[in-house]
Amino acid sequence: MPFARLNRATTPTSHIGLGLAAVGRPGYITPHRDRDLPGDRGVEALRARTHELLDAAYAQGVRYFDAARSYGRAEEFLAEWLTARPDVTDVVIGSKWGYTYTADWRVDAETHEVKDHGPATFERQYAETTALLGDRLDLYQIHSVTADSPVLSDKGLHARLAELASGGTTLGFSASGPGQADAIRAALAVTVDGEPLFRTVQATYNALETSAGTALAEAHDAGLTVIVKEAMANGRLAGTEAPAVVREIGAEAGLDADAVALALVLRQPWAGVVLSGAVTVTQLAANLHAPLLDLDPDRLDRLSALVEEPEAYWRHRASLPWS
Repeated sequence: MPFARLNRATTPTSHIGLGLAAVGRPGYITPHRDRDLPGDRGVEALRARTHELLDAAYAQGVRYFDAARSYGRAEEFLAEWLTARPDVTDVVIGSKWGYTYTADWRVDAETHEVKDHGPATFERQYAETTALLGDRLDLYQIHSVTADSPVLSDKGLHARLAELASGGTTLGFSASGPGQADAIRAALAVTVDGEPLFRTVQATYNALETSAGTALAEAHDAGLTVIVKEAMANGRLAGTEAPAVVREIGAEAGLDADAVALALVLRQPWAGVVLSGAVTVTQLAANLHAPLLDLDPDRLDRLSALVEEPEAYWRHRASLPWS
């Protein structure tokens, strides 16, 4: 498992990863992008911003970087960064297939990405990913699996994926939506020749949406590495968007709200890697203070009041505009 590299790391930030969803393309569903990104969101501007973030993250101990075929040019930007730094050999690189980016570098596109878990999409996207990342690809994940996804019953695709695993690529999946827990448990049951197919799971867990917690603990107990995405709920738990209690706890510790949101997830015993979705170096630095925060029982009790019903949480997420 490539994540054994993180277990050998000694920096407190080694289990915080950097996700590139918000910088690999000009549009995303977090607020205040006009404030956080340069006025020019052309390819070169976001290439430079991504490389700046990767440099800052690596310098501060981050060792997992997460991309996807649907994140615009995220894989391309990441591949360029790795090629320019051949001495960087202690990182873990993950990407995903299953969504195709369709926005053509436009923020106002009618459709930004299209989901397809068919074998033809896998073959095309795997070829695209490996053309960029080559043997630096450690982890290849199926993007946004649901419990009823045909990808979970496609034996031919399972056999093809098992070929990748036999060649040294770790296989994983991500889950989204109010049925995350069901999707995780269904994926845990997928085997090839009696062996579990997936070795990692990536799912949403944060102060507002905790419904996958028990299933993620089960995945951890089954030997999977758990990667947590959207720990700041697409910006709802960061900055001025954060609920008062999150900002208050941060102020008590001299930290920003986003550090509180990340700290809550980092303290979960099953959380192997927690992703930062920072788009500025300042945001990244604030995120990386999360391991310093002590969430005592009183603070945890105050944060527990924020939990929403999963259906309500995901309805709100689905309503977020691309900007």
